[in-house]
Amino acid sequence: MQHKKRHTNARRRFIKKAAVLAAAPVMIGHHPGLAKQQVLHHVFFWLKRPGSAADQKALVEGLKTLKAVPQVRQLLIGTPASTVKRDVVDNSFQVSELMYFNSTADQDAYQEHPIHKAFVEKYSHLWDRVVVYDMITV
Repeated sequence: MQHKKRHTNARRRFIKKAAVLAAAPVMIGHHPGLAKQQVLHHVFFWLKRPGSAADQKALVEGLKTLKAVPQVRQLLIGTPASTVKRDVVDNSFQVSELMYFNSTADQDAYQEHPIHKAFVEKYSHLWDRVVVYDMITV
């Protein structure tokens, strides 16, 4: 009887794992709330005082407020990675943010949103230079 019970439990675990593995291809690359064709808004910031940890921290905190804009599907914030130095890599910036939008209309609405405008007004004194790359996925 004990052997049969163990066999049944093992079979249930196997079926559960098989179901998860069968669903994996469908889930790979799926980001809830993101459309298949997306607009990515990548912004690079060079601080007026590049060595100031306080300025970098303040800018990161300000960037986090932008997640509250309803059109922003995903927001990633980071600093230069310590990757192998190559001629094609520019890691001279101090902070970067990457946003995902469902459409160019959503990205346009984000630009005019009061939270975005308040961010620019409150934190623009920290940066010396900003470069933006917008792309639409194909």
